[in-house]
Amino acid sequence: MFCDVFGHLRRGSVAKRRQSLGGAAVLAVVLLAGCAGLGGLSADTPAQAKRDAVAARAQERWNALIKGDLAAAYAYLSPASRATMPLDVYKAKHKVGLYRAAKVDNVDCDADTCTVRLLVTYDYKKFKGVGTPLVEKWVITQGQAWFVDRG
Repeated sequence: MFCDVFGHLRRGSVAKRRQSLGGAAVLAVVLLAGCAGLGGLSADTPAQAKRDAVAARAQERWNALIKGDLAAAYAYLSPASRATMPLDVYKAKHKVGLYRAAKVDNVDCDADTCTVRLLVTYDYKKFKGVGTPLVEKWVITQGQAWFVDRG
């Protein structure tokens, strides 16, 4: 089968060969960029792009917590946090159904760390809709922003 494809390329016009080789080169560049982590977040990413990406991930994480999807929320933990806290420990640490809403208010980033300020709304015993400000630390590593769980 490979010989048939190779033969087709050999018999084709110069333009067809160039298009095939050009497509293969583009595919190789895309694959290599993905493997190298290019195109993701880094310390060199512009500040506004970092803030936007971290704010989006923080909101996604809190949306998962609000839905009670602890496995999805766990996926936002930094690799170091996941290495020191297994999923079952993370699940035991969080109460499902406690949180009602979360809103990211502000994100400040340095080179590879960000501080996220949120307002989290939850129910506590007889008190419904308690709003509490919360500060989270996020790190930028491996081309992505990750929540740092301080245990």
